[in-house]
Amino acid sequence: MSIQKQKIAIVTLGCSKNTVDSEVLMNQIEANRLSLVDDPADADTLIINTCGFIDAAKEESVNTIVEAVEMKKNGAISTLFVAGCLSERYREDLEKELPEVDRFFGVTDFQRIIETLGGSYKYELLGERHLSSPSHSAYVKISEGCDRPCSFCSIPLMRGGHVSKPIEEVVHEGKFLRALGTKELVLIAQDTTYYGLDLYDERRLAPLMGELSDIDGIEWIRLMYAYPSRFPLDVLDVMRERENICNYIDIPIQHADDAVLKSMRRGITRRATEELLDQIRSRVPGCAIRSTLIVGYPNESDAAFQALYDFVAEQQFDRLGVFLYSQEENTTADILGDPVPRDVKEQRRDAIMELQSGISQRRNEALVGSSMRVLADRIEGEHLVARSEFDAPEVDNEVLLPLDDFTDTPRPGDFYDVEVTGATEYDLMARIRR
Repeated sequence: MSIQKQKIAIVTLGCSKNTVDSEVLMNQIEANRLSLVDDPADADTLIINTCGFIDAAKEESVNTIVEAVEMKKNGAISTLFVAGCLSERYREDLEKELPEVDRFFGVTDFQRIIETLGGSYKYELLGERHLSSPSHSAYVKISEGCDRPCSFCSIPLMRGGHVSKPIEEVVHEGKFLRALGTKELVLIAQDTTYYGLDLYDERRLAPLMGELSDIDGIEWIRLMYAYPSRFPLDVLDVMRERENICNYIDIPIQHADDAVLKSMRRGITRRATEELLDQIRSRVPGCAIRSTLIVGYPNESDAAFQALYDFVAEQQFDRLGVFLYSQEENTTADILGDPVPRDVKEQRRDAIMELQSGISQRRNEALVGSSMRVLADRIEGEHLVARSEFDAPEVDNEVLLPLDDFTDTPRPGDFYDVEVTGATEYDLMARIRR
């Protein structure tokens, strides 16, 4: 069997940026009339798109590769390719340790992968993708790489410096997705608020969001990964003025102690962070703010952690995630070691998440009796699972609607007007408004 006739599957690990990369590659595979299958068990050639960001992600990637090597040894697949962040960062080590892998590729090696498969890269397909999830919601990656100097982060080592996509390319992609049935665009990048500085000598995120909101049929636009330092405040104006831009922002703050922030090289202080959050809330009333934090950074003392805990209690975030610090080689924080014991990191994470659980519970209970518009994502058991404009896919709260509340079979991708009837810490229960 020639490689062109083989069946190809892609396993995607890591973040939503990797998902977009895999979808671009899938589209190229199909454009070359190569056979793409969903299940690796049905494939002859398996491509693993890896993540190499933190220890847990690297471990998952290595374990997935090892499992695929066993599949190859057992004859379940004939060819194994490894691509993505882990492969970009540790290619030489991986080649030595895993000689059974046929080829290793980096994060932007789409053309080489297609040519190795016997095809030719189709540049005319710029911005086009094979959606791997239900088409009503899709990620849009507006830039690649990062210029930020964060001491703990290995992303620039794997994905290089910040490179914005031109506005017209992003808008073209938005229109392509809309033609596939997409109603929600989720804007992602390593740093969305840096967008445009490299191309236009100024931040152009607000104009980009304005042009995307003009696409007919796009009902929600959601902003993720908004770096807080030098945040472009005109984004808040377009968010307030455009009905189809969600009153939602994901802004990774990481810490609130000034000594920790300085060592992290975040370029912002606690006071400036608080002023930015005040600006968001005053200029976009009702805006849901999601953030992420890191606990256990090398110079995070008990007092520094208490400052972070108090900050969370004061800010009352709508959504929050907490990660354990992971020492990454060749980052500027690497020389600081990893002095905070893992059990202490876990205790700190658990303490903040317990605090946030109570905050979320109270916020959700306050919504009981209110009305909202939700987007249906999927049917699960006896419920239609949906989201409000204040919730991003995969990471935030969900709204559960009983299937017996519908006269017809509900459809994922449809919007519904609902009344909230109950609440838990991270979910709402609701009924269709009659």
